[in-house]
Order: sequence, then structure tokens, then C-alpha cells
Amino acid sequence: MKYAVVVFLALFLGCKNETYKSFGEKIISDDAIEVSSMLSHYKVLKEGDTLDTKITAKVLDVCQSKGCWMVLDLGEDQTARVKFKDYGFFMPKDIKGKEVVVNGKAFVNVMPVDELRHYAEDAGKTKEEIAAIVDTEKTYSLLADGVLLKQ
Repeated sequence: MKYAVVVFLALFLGCKNETYKSFGEKIISDDAIEVSSMLSHYKVLKEGDTLDTKITAKVLDVCQSKGCWMVLDLGEDQTARVKFKDYGFFMPKDIKGKEVVVNGKAFVNVMPVDELRHYAEDAGKTKEEIAAIVDTEKTYSLLADGVLLKQ
């Protein structure tokens, strides 16, 4: 009987790990918080503050040049831009709409116009759309050291 339980647990845990593809540092999904609670944390962060976090969220956009950033849906028409620690890994370019678990440091950032235009170019925006970016923007950001992509 013990053998049957051990085999069942090994198969169950093995299957659970196969539902995610891992990028960057190895992380687990078990202790990730829901994205809805993360938005409340972002709202109290001041520029310069950081918060270690792990969230589950839906990908809204990803860099079409190299996969070097992604944008997550935080709910309430808010987003978070994710970059990857030391550019140590990149994400597939076809993951819009997919669920990810992201581990890293959350912070609030005031993004300059040139950086906003760079991201717009990476996202495939038109020259007119890029030229229309004329103001800085307060953004919610996350520097990820590990990501799990739900398969």
C-alpha cells in the first residue's frame, strides 16, 4: 500500500511540474499571489520602493523583437511591465493571453519618453503611434528573476 501511495504522489507531483515551462531561476507556483491583490500593493508603493513578490497573471503583450519584456494584466485597466534580471533570459514571442507566474521585485517607475517610444517600437506600433508619445508615464514594473509559463 505504501508503494502505491508513493507512486501516486510521484506521478501527481511530476505531472504538476510538467504544466509549466520554466525561464530564469527555478521557482515554484505554489506560493504565488493572485494579480488582484498585487494591484493593491502597487498602489501604496512610492517611487524607489521595491517589494519582493510572486504573482500569477495574464500576458497582454511581449516584445516582438527578442522577447525581452512582457506586459501583464493587473486588472482595473492597469498593467505591469516586466523586464528580466540581467537580461538573463527571454520569453517566447507568442505568449499573449497565456498565464504566467512571475517572481521578482515589484516597483513603481516614471518611464521617460524615449523608453516609452522604444517599447512601442518593440511592440510593432506605427511611426505615427510612436511619435504621439510625448509625456512620461508612471508605470508599475517588475524585475523578474524567474518565470513559469503555463502550458
